[in-house]
This record gives sequence, structure tokens and C-alpha cells, in this order.
Amino acid sequence: MSAQPREKANVAILVTGQTLFMIAAITVMTLSGVIGQQLSPDPGLATLPIALMMVGTVISTLPASLFMKRVGRRLGFITGAAVGGVGGGLLSFAAIAAGSFWLFCAGNLLLGLYQGFAMYYRFAAADVASPSFRSRAISFVMAGGVVAAFLGPWNASATLGWVAGVPLGGPYLIIALLALVAIGLLTQLRVPASGEPQPGDVSRPMVAIAAQPAFLVAVLAGAMSYAIMVLVMTATPLAMRSAGFEMSQVAFIMQWHALGMFAPSFVTGSLIARFGVDRILLAGAAILTAAVLLANLGQAIGHFWVALVLLGVGWNFLFIGGSALLSTVHSETERGKVQGINDLIIFSLVAVGSLMSGQLFHRLGWETLNLVMLPLIVLVALSVLGWSLGRRLASQRSLD
Repeated sequence: MSAQPREKANVAILVTGQTLFMIAAITVMTLSGVIGQQLSPDPGLATLPIALMMVGTVISTLPASLFMKRVGRRLGFITGAAVGGVGGGLLSFAAIAAGSFWLFCAGNLLLGLYQGFAMYYRFAAADVASPSFRSRAISFVMAGGVVAAFLGPWNASATLGWVAGVPLGGPYLIIALLALVAIGLLTQLRVPASGEPQPGDVSRPMVAIAAQPAFLVAVLAGAMSYAIMVLVMTATPLAMRSAGFEMSQVAFIMQWHALGMFAPSFVTGSLIARFGVDRILLAGAAILTAAVLLANLGQAIGHFWVALVLLGVGWNFLFIGGSALLSTVHSETERGKVQGINDLIIFSLVAVGSLMSGQLFHRLGWETLNLVMLPLIVLVALSVLGWSLGRRLASQRSLD
């Protein structure tokens, strides 16, 4: 098989793997808080299962990166899908059948391990793509969430009663089944040698890499946007249910939110190539600001719809922009530790955000919860502006 068809085949496998994983992630985000509220002894712990999914991601993301550095992307992805996807889906189903809140938390924790490995699909796309195709390959993998935007909320609502005697359990069996499908596809993934670290490559200390302004901006954009998005998204089903909306309406809003998250991915890479990553990052911060302000205009279905779509689009620009920027600050041999630490930081903040979501909603309410996000968005925007200005001044000095 020639290089270009193999490149496209690899990206197609990663896009499909991303889609199957995102169905699981969106199902958890849509349903696990509602199930947690039913099973939990304390309403403030309703989003703990989602938070523990993020904790599972935090504790596995750096080991996953280092593990794949040793054994390769393919075996790492298969391991994550098997242990996290299949194991987490089955354990969550068993917990619902037993009515055990803590066992359900454990199942979601395992699903976080699935996410800890699957988040590297976007970086694997950079590994298998030529330099000119790299940012678009990352975008295409993230665009796999478009299909998941339909199937994730559908799975969270339409399959609730599929297993007699275990209401709400069906979606988690589907997660396990789709993880098995992902394993089959991932056996066909081929990462070229150029995408793997080579013996004798020199690796800089992490302190030197992290001192680069571009690294700091990339990590801050990815971490803050993801934490904000997850915190608000996790609170949305609780806010809508408390406002009297049905689960089908919650699924509808989450579906559009997921479309906002992933549909722009078809063009985000091209927008970065055309306008520059700094402008896309600033646009993402502006869109997030609009989302949290619009959430304060009311709690009709239209308010939730517009705010959650904008929340998804803003996250897309910041997260893909941050991922593309990160790929420019490390060599192949530095890839494992840099990507691992990047995602460790991201999902540490995401875990905190998802854990705080239930408490903030319970104590502050929907409107105030959204307003609390504004200082974090401003921090991201200021960091991008400072980095962009520094680059321009350095460029001018080099020309003088």
C-alpha cells in the first residue's frame, strides 16, 4: 500500500475510534449525573461519577503516553478500549443492576481510563500524517464526534429500557459493545516508524520545554477550555431536569452541544492554517464568553440550546488550536512526556471542574455557575494576546 492511501486509512481508523469513544463519553456526560442523582445518598454528589471518570483519565493519561512510547500506539489504544471501554461499560451496567452508587462510580472511573488512552487519537493523527496534512488530520479525528453527537444522546435516552429489570442500564452495555468494535478496528492501525521515537534521539528536560511561551499557551488553552466546557455541560442535565424538562429534551440539547463541539472540526484545521492559531484561540475565548452570558438570559429550551452550542464551538477552537500548537513545541522523542503532561494537566482541571459542577449548581444555581467561568476565559485570552504580541515583537527585532 502506498504512503498516501495508508495515511488516509490510518486517519480513517482513528476517526472511527474517536467516534466510538465519544459515544461513550457523551453518554456518560448526559446520563451519569442523572443516574448519580438517583443512586447517591447526597444530591451534591450527583456528578461524582462523571468527576471520577475524569479522575480515571488523570491517573491514566501520563502512564498511557509512556506505555505507548514503549509498546506503540496500536497496542496502547487496544489496551485502553479493552480495560476501560469494555470493562467500564460492563461494571457500570452491573452497578445499576445492583443499585450501587459506589460501584457505579468505579465503572465510570474505568471509563476514564478508556478516555485516558483515547485522547491520544488526535496526537496519533499527527504521527501518521504528513506535515502539510497534520492540522487537518487532528481536526478530522476530532470531527468524529459529529456522528457521536447524534448517537451519544440517542444511546443515553433511547436504550434506557432495553434490558428488562435494569432500567437505565442499556446505554452502558452499548458502550462495552462499541469498545469491542473499536478494538477490532484498531488492530489494523499502522503507525509509521517516523511517527515513533528513534533510538539515540536527544530529549530536552521537561523544564526547558515547559519554559516555551507556546507550550504554556497551548496547555492553558486546552486545560481551561476543557474544564469550563465540562463543568457547564455536566451541570446542564441537572439544570434542565430541575427546570422541568424531560430526558428526551435533555438529550436534544446535549446532541446540539456535541455538534457544536465537533462539527467545526471539519474546518478548524483549515482556519488555523489560514488565519493563524492565535486568532482561532482568541475567537474561541470570545465564543465561550458569549455562551456563559447567554445562559443568563433565561432557562427556556432556546436559551439552553444557543448557550450549549456556543459552549461547544468555543471549546473546539481552543482545544484543537491548543493541540495543534502543542505539536510544534516538541520533537518525536519528547512527544510521550510532553503530550502526557499536557493531558495530565488538562484532565486534572477537568476532574476538578466536573466534581465542582454538582456542588456549584446545588449551591449557586445555573446562572451564577456560568458567570463564575468568565475570569477563567479572560485568563486564556490574555495569555494568547501576550504570546502573540511577544512573537510579533521578536519577529520585528530579527528584521531590524
